[in-house]
Amino acid sequence: MRAQDVLPDTQNEIEIQGTTVRKGTVGAFLVNAAAFANPALAPAAREAALRDLEALLPALRALGLFDVFEIRNPQLRAFVEARIGAASPLEA
Repeated sequence: MRAQDVLPDTQNEIEIQGTTVRKGTVGAFLVNAAAFANPALAPAAREAALRDLEALLPALRALGLFDVFEIRNPQLRAFVEARIGAASPLEA
């Protein structure tokens, strides 16, 4: 399956399990995760990255991202697990 098979170029979002998933969701998560992992990041920027990460979690969970990939950064993994729990959306 190719990206355009999941979300065509003419479409910017889809609904999965009642959650809207926009194009760029995974990319935004990766950018914010990299910012969070940067020890030189200013505290205010770190808090902004965490807020943005938290807002993305429902869509990423609906996509099943955390059923396939494990977050290696222990602090980020703990942050995500505390907010989404360990249960797979497919089990719900």
